[in-house]
Amino acid sequence: MVRDQWRLHRAVRLAMLLDVPRAYGSTFAREIAFDDQVWLDRIRDGSSWLALQGDLPLGSVTLFHAPSQPDDEASLVAMWVAAHARGTGVADALVGALLEHAAALGLRRITLDVADENGRAGAFYERLGFVRTGRTGELPHFPGVGEFEMERVLCDRTAFPR
Repeated sequence: MVRDQWRLHRAVRLAMLLDVPRAYGSTFAREIAFDDQVWLDRIRDGSSWLALQGDLPLGSVTLFHAPSQPDDEASLVAMWVAAHARGTGVADALVGALLEHAAALGLRRITLDVADENGRAGAFYERLGFVRTGRTGELPHFPGVGEFEMERVLCDRTAFPR
């Protein structure tokens, strides 16, 4: 499957970087230069979901565990829905699949970052139960554009110790 899917994932990733360049932690110019192995490794090493209508990609989301995160946490990254599919439930389905997978893995918390200028994304995540953590920063590839962290706790291990 990985061998069959990486080109589609690559095309979707490049489309999202062109569509909403400030929403992601990378740039089109950086990622268009990646060789095929980088794309294969990304698909093999990550948990990504694509929403499709036939062969047409409608959206994508990825669950990513950074080395600096505790083992029971991961981040929702690379969330994108094609302009013509926004407001149709595609985003809800993608995030729902990611959260269900994260819970099945036993993850306690999912975090994400939202650019200050992306009010629609912030409201969407709030509707799905994410809350601001108070951590803020700046987009590394767009100095001067602020961002804030949100989280959704999937299970509170202090309330239900093992």
